[in-house]
Amino acid sequence: MPSDHSLAGRTSEAAPRKANAVSRAYHRLSIKQKRTLWAWGFLAVPILFYVVIRFYPTGNAIVLSFQDWNLLEDREWAGLDNYAKLIADPVFWQVFRNTFMYLLLGTPISLVISFLIAYHLDKVRFMHGTIRALYFLPFMTSAVAMAWVWRWFYQDVPIGLFNNTLASFGIPQIEFLGSTTNALPAILAPAVWAGLGFQIIVFMAGLRAIPRTFYEAAKIDGVSSWTVLWEITLPLLRPTIVFIVVLSSIGFLRIFDHVFNMTTNNPGGPLNSTKPLVLMIYQTAFDSFDMGYAAAQTVVLFLILLIVSLLQLRLLRDR
Repeated sequence: MPSDHSLAGRTSEAAPRKANAVSRAYHRLSIKQKRTLWAWGFLAVPILFYVVIRFYPTGNAIVLSFQDWNLLEDREWAGLDNYAKLIADPVFWQVFRNTFMYLLLGTPISLVISFLIAYHLDKVRFMHGTIRALYFLPFMTSAVAMAWVWRWFYQDVPIGLFNNTLASFGIPQIEFLGSTTNALPAILAPAVWAGLGFQIIVFMAGLRAIPRTFYEAAKIDGVSSWTVLWEITLPLLRPTIVFIVVLSSIGFLRIFDHVFNMTTNNPGGPLNSTKPLVLMIYQTAFDSFDMGYAAAQTVVLFLILLIVSLLQLRLLRDR
């Protein structure tokens, strides 16, 4: 029977042999194969991190959407009960409409306003950097602080800035956050304003990337400014527009901070008129502790984000 010393000696001899075999196999690879091996070696860590951080929670949420769980007891399989409950829930359909209202109103409004500001700001030379920084400042401001400031703006007389201004002109005050008609646009306004700075900077980068030779040729030919805008500027800005539209749409579909902080007394506004899907998920999970139902809502939100993004990429891509 071999002794412990002989076994240790064999083990110590096997390790260098394995290392030499790996080294010889590596040296036999071509340059292209070595580059591929190193590339995958460097990519392995971020890929593993992304799988753990993104794919595992996503898969777990999909599985949880078919289960019942209240955070305390064991999970129990419920089949399609959560999705059937979702379809029969009138609050969900109200929230679904609200979410798409944020998307359908916020995305085009922010796109047009940010482009117009960037288009004219690109022609300004006096204090250009200062003006651009001022436009970018709201994007850097905390969404919570911004929501509370705008909430103060919307208060009734004698607190609210807007209603005090209206009262000084003899105009009756407006119920901004207490009306089922006005609440959603009132929340959408600061959300649009907060994202303008980022979109303006991106548009300006896109405008600066357009070669000046196009404009010089148009000037020589005597082309009008309107034709230059429609035939040169906007077509060449298509990649920038696609990027902003997709990013802005995802932001409005996931709107939460402004709604939650501007309607804390009545989360979701009067008769759920401002409640988005993310806020409904939050309330279902952490107020009702119905994690399975919240997971089903999360899966629906994920599918909406995926479908909307793919459709926009399909419709706005270069032809």
